[in-house]
Amino acid sequence: MKPFVLLFALIVLPGAGLAQDWALRADDRVLTRQEVLTLTEGSTLVFYDDGQSAYGPEGAYSYTYASGAAAFGAYEVGADGTVCIAYRNGFGRCDRYVESRGRIVLLTERGERFPVRPPRVD
Repeated sequence: MKPFVLLFALIVLPGAGLAQDWALRADDRVLTRQEVLTLTEGSTLVFYDDGQSAYGPEGAYSYTYASGAAAFGAYEVGADGTVCIAYRNGFGRCDRYVESRGRIVLLTERGERFPVRPPRVD
């Protein structure tokens, strides 16, 4: 697994610094690394488009689309709270989580915003 980690670091992590402002809005508060770890570790985050990001043990990651199709890979949370994902198909991306107007929002490097649905209370 170590060669995968090295490949992950060489391909994905250098791109984390490329998006300098992450299209932050005035009312966005960037989550700290610890807040991101608390939010993600062992959790599945559901978005309003019904997509689901699952952050599993030992950096395992999957994204399930509303259609049921899924993409698998590995994730790592950087010192600044940036979440970088290396997909098994060779694609990679980095995202940020912010708190904005009382809700958690995922920001992509391209400036897209995906609000996270609040957890269901049963």
